[in-house]
Amino acid sequence: MEWASLVQEMVPSVERVRFTSSGTEATQLAMRLARAATGRRRIVRFLTHFHGWHDHAAGGVHDHFDGSPNSGVLTEVAESSILVAPNDVATVEKVLAASKDVAAVMLEPVGSSSGIVPTPPEVLGMLREITKKQGALLIFDEVVTGFRVAPGGAQAYYGVIPDITTMAKILAGGMPGGAVGGPKDILDQLDHEAAHAAGREHVNHHGTHNAHPVCAAAGIATLNIIRGSDACEKASATAAMLRKGMNEVLEEEGVPWAVYGVHSFFNIHSNPQGHAIRPTNFDARTLTADSLKGRDEAMLGKLRLAMLNNGVDLKGWRGGLLSTAHTQADVDFTVDAWRKSLRAMKEEGLLA
Repeated sequence: MEWASLVQEMVPSVERVRFTSSGTEATQLAMRLARAATGRRRIVRFLTHFHGWHDHAAGGVHDHFDGSPNSGVLTEVAESSILVAPNDVATVEKVLAASKDVAAVMLEPVGSSSGIVPTPPEVLGMLREITKKQGALLIFDEVVTGFRVAPGGAQAYYGVIPDITTMAKILAGGMPGGAVGGPKDILDQLDHEAAHAAGREHVNHHGTHNAHPVCAAAGIATLNIIRGSDACEKASATAAMLRKGMNEVLEEEGVPWAVYGVHSFFNIHSNPQGHAIRPTNFDARTLTADSLKGRDEAMLGKLRLAMLNNGVDLKGWRGGLLSTAHTQADVDFTVDAWRKSLRAMKEEGLLA
């Protein structure tokens, strides 16, 4: 109860909370609630946006961009998603106007994979207007952005309030735990008595470890810190310093890459298509999703190894996230490791 009360207090869209054991389970439940609330069947999703591994979100992230089913996924399930190019508001508007079978539009509010393909804030406002006009729900997947972008998530930071919000990760203080939040009328579909009183069948949802006491304790401790401190602002400021330092090194070393991102994220763009780039004034919004998501796996694998050799563990090939625990000394250390790693790759002939 204390855990749920903190979520209610901090996240603008949340009147009711239902806990799950993971972010994947949260997005799956959000889709089920949206379908039940609207009586509609299909979900609009944006290509390359990640919403977990379940069947309804499997395609259109890393592959199957044509909407075909992934291995093991039923064709009928794959067809329940309508895939749209990132930030393509015009197509979303056309789809919703033409089809009255869309239950919800779902997205990561800062963009694909925590902003690798960024979503401009104005897109969020336009999607909010379109969904309201067409009677569809708006789902923000705040599994990553929740309690990180701001104490109230991206929706609080940008002032755009979705109908349903999914949360995990920071929600449970790094322990296994997720949640779906939203208005009373939507979440009450999970309540047997409330649903039946409204003349509706309740929405089934089970889970042995939902709201596990250890996860609840970790979540309460973490959310109290975030609510009562400048943790989000501090992490974002530190990430901005890191991005700036890494881009300055790229320019000094003559490497036409860029390090970009918003809030406490940093993403590495290795420029696989050879665009003319000046790292210190790079704007990811000017490039396509194919360019931003494209990569030379072998070369970036070597980059990660080089950074490990210099004491820094990146989040795979794509960059990383900073926390309030990171300091100026950590930034300086990472920028130095970045320079040493780029030079090592040059010596091996991996960079010009």
